[in-house]
Amino acid sequence: MDGIEKSHAMRRAIDDYLNELEENILVDLVTKHSTLESNMNTLLKHIDHQSNKICNLQEKLSKMTKYATELQMYVGLREMEKATSEVKMYKMYIEDLKSGCNLNEHTLEIEISFHLESMSEVIKSFGEINITARCFSIQVKTGRKDQAQDLVSTAPGIEQIQPLLVRTLTEEIGPINVFACHILPDSNFIILDNHKKQLLLFSHDGIFIKTVVTFNEFTGDLCLVENNTVAVTFESNVKNQTALVDMEKNEISKTIEISHDCLGVTCDFQMLVISGVGSKKSTMVNLKDMSQNILEGVWGNRILLYKDKIYCIDSKQHKVNCYERTGEHIWTFMDNEINNPCGLALDINGFVYIASSGKSTIVVVSPDATTSKTIRQEAEGMIKPIGIDIHRNTGMMIVPCQIREDKPRILLFRI
Repeated sequence: MDGIEKSHAMRRAIDDYLNELEENILVDLVTKHSTLESNMNTLLKHIDHQSNKICNLQEKLSKMTKYATELQMYVGLREMEKATSEVKMYKMYIEDLKSGCNLNEHTLEIEISFHLESMSEVIKSFGEINITARCFSIQVKTGRKDQAQDLVSTAPGIEQIQPLLVRTLTEEIGPINVFACHILPDSNFIILDNHKKQLLLFSHDGIFIKTVVTFNEFTGDLCLVENNTVAVTFESNVKNQTALVDMEKNEISKTIEISHDCLGVTCDFQMLVISGVGSKKSTMVNLKDMSQNILEGVWGNRILLYKDKIYCIDSKQHKVNCYERTGEHIWTFMDNEINNPCGLALDINGFVYIASSGKSTIVVVSPDATTSKTIRQEAEGMIKPIGIDIHRNTGMMIVPCQIREDKPRILLFRI
């Protein structure tokens, strides 16, 4: 998987670099085209002005020779001399245009870099795949064959989990109040900003892309429903609604009405689960026929549906609950390091990550809730985390921290 990620990362870097080069040359092309067009328009206006002057002189000369008396002709000789002088000046103006560069023909051409044109000839492969052999270090005791199989671990232990800080985003994000975040399949990420009630889209390196949509209500939580659709809940005691937002069209495509308040929301691309804190229940919405099923007693400020299990955060009692998809309770986890939990995420191996704002920690819990690990990254800027999300395929983890009301700090880790 590391090789695939490295290949994808290199491809994205090459694409980004070529896109930047293309944008630079197109900007240069537009600038030079505008300059030529401006110079041409100025020249045409000047020529047209001179042409009008000579036409007027010719018309006056024609009328004088046709209708004037001998006395008028005599008096008009000075005008004739002036007219002749104007004609000579115009002739000199034309000669100056010819001798200069003003009448030269200009052609805009793009000369593609030799290095780009020769890429297909120079670069014959994307890289090389090498197999490195290392000495076998596991000592197997003699005995039954199934005992040797037990020595091989299919998933890392909780002690091996140590997030590595990749990037910190502060100034790039701007003055917003992060309430929820999610990493998209293309590694870009979206943020709910309750300061302006907006859904915002950012690139993977924190560059603002666009405001997807602005809401009328304060938002609660969000999750990805499909590639270009996001579900957003609203913190309204009057309207029990969840909106489906089309991120390509920048609009709310559908509104789902349920029978209770909405806060936490999660989706496995087949079922949408919407949790109400006040009502202490959740509603499962079948995305195929939009039918609804209520789960009594299953609720949380943040909620996740993963591999037929539902995980919920109870921020008031500082605990995490796990349920079967059908609503049966499996386990509850509490720890002194969990205080005011604000975010919930799961990695590809089923480990549960809780963002504890009150302790400035990330608490990792094993899938069966029998072991846990506390991660502190205050030196890297992880202070009062207010959310968390994990891209399970790439292992990227996003942790927003609201260092003050209008200024967040976004931390990107690799786990």
